[in-house]
Amino acid sequence: MDKIEVINFDTTPSLVSRYLREMRDVEIQSDPVRFRLNLARIGEIMAYEISKRLRYAEEEVTTPLGHALCHEMTDKVVIATILRAGLPFHHGFLNFFDRAENAFVSAYRRYREKGDQFDVLVEYMASPNLDGKTLILVDPMLATGSSMELGYRALLRKGVPAAIHVASVIASRQAIDYVCDVFPKEKTTVWTATIDPTINSKSFIVPGLGDAGDLAFGVKDEN
Repeated sequence: MDKIEVINFDTTPSLVSRYLREMRDVEIQSDPVRFRLNLARIGEIMAYEISKRLRYAEEEVTTPLGHALCHEMTDKVVIATILRAGLPFHHGFLNFFDRAENAFVSAYRRYREKGDQFDVLVEYMASPNLDGKTLILVDPMLATGSSMELGYRALLRKGVPAAIHVASVIASRQAIDYVCDVFPKEKTTVWTATIDPTINSKSFIVPGLGDAGDLAFGVKDEN
């Protein structure tokens, strides 16, 4: 494969479009319960679509009236989240991949003393072994792609996955291009509810929806 496949849900309007509209709307998004619910709903829909790409084996099941051939997933899935905004999104994926293992990476922006420049730092990581498994990396806002890349490289200390799915709610065009450049092309797929055209001087997606972490969990103290 010479390039990474990017699935943009916005090209085919669906329920994802409705949930995304509510998350963008300055009036509706002020309800944190609804905001978290919509993050989880989009995670559930993406999980279902990703499940179609996984491997299954036939298995005979005994019913009260006989026997039926069913399909059981054979891929081992690990859902990895970039904290903190990713938690409700992660929960949506886990609702559907209910037997998945889980990983968490704390990646955050540390702003420099002057201006809007910042470094992305990984402070904490917890993960099962990843060798040969399907890794689903979830972060609702894919602004520059650098947090996703650093989170992925931190997770590689736990093994090399067989397949990678990068999932976001809103991605900037810059981040999509960056992820497609730095992630392994032969085994990565990118999923996003929509792609916005740009980021501003503070590296927030425009038009975006604001700070997803603050909307989900409350404004954080920057001191």
